Amino acid sequence: MYRALFTAASGMEAQQLNLDNVANNLANSSTAGFRRRRLQFQDLIYQSLVAPGAAATQQTTYPTGLQVGLGTRTASSEVIQQQGDPDQTGNPLDLSIQGAGFFQIQLPSGELAFTRSGAFHLDSTGIVVDAQGNQLQPALTIPAAATNITIGSDGTVSVTLPNQQQAQTVGTIQLATFANPGGLNSVGNNYLLETTASGNPIVGTPGGAEGLGTIQQGVLENSNVDVVGEFIEMIIAQRSYEASSRVVHAADEMFQTINGLTT
Repeated sequence: MYRALFTAASGMEAQQLNLDNVANNLANSSTAGFRRRRLQFQDLIYQSLVAPGAAATQQTTYPTGLQVGLGTRTASSEVIQQQGDPDQTGNPLDLSIQGAGFFQIQLPSGELAFTRSGAFHLDSTGIVVDAQGNQLQPALTIPAAATNITIGSDGTVSVTLPNQQQAQTVGTIQLATFANPGGLNSVGNNYLLETTASGNPIVGTPGGAEGLGTIQQGVLENSNVDVVGEFIEMIIAQRSYEASSRVVHAADEMFQTINGLTT
C-alpha cells in the first residue's frame, strides 16, 4: 500500500505538469507563430516480485512473472511543428513562412534567435526590426522615401522610390532550419535558441534546396494551438488527477482498517 501512495502521487504530479502545459498553450492561442507543446510521459521502474522467466520448478519457468509499476514521470515536452492558420493583415512587413524554417533575429547580446513570428516594423533609421526592436538578419534597411515595399516568395525585397518606375532591390531575407527543430530552447518573446540537440542552423534562400518554406507578404501565421483540443486535454488531465487522488484516499482507508485490526 505504501507503493500505491507513492505511485498515485507520481501520477498527480505528472498531471499537474500536464495542466501547466495546457494552460501555457491556451494562453498563447493568439500568439503569432507560437508552436504548442505536448508532454510525453514515461513509466518508472518496476519492482519485480517474481521475475519473468524465473524458475518455477526444475523443469518450468514463470511465463509472465509478477511486476508492480512505481508510477510515471514527464519525460519531455514535444514541440508540435504543425503549420498555423494564415491571418491576412495587409501590412507589407507582416510575413509568414509557408513550410519549414525560422526568421533569424539578432539579440542585443549578439546571439542569434529564431522565430516563426513575422510581425516586423521599421525603426527610426529604416532598419527592419521585430516587436522587441531587435534586427532581422541579414540586416535589411528600407529607404525612407520608399513608396512601396514588395517581398517575394524567395525573400527578395524590392522598393519603389519616388520618380522611379523600376523597382529597386534592397536586400534578401534568409531563413534557417535545423536537423531537429524540436531541440530548440524556448526563451520567451517568441524566441528559440540553438542547442546541441537542435544542431547548427542551416541557412538558405526561402524555397531553395535546403527544404525551406516560402515567404508570404501581408500574412501572419497564427498559433497552431487547437483550443478545443486543449480543453479536451485539460479534462483528461483533471480526470486523471482525480483518479490518482482517489487511489490515495483508498490506500489511506486500507491503512485505517489495518490499524484497527492491530489495536
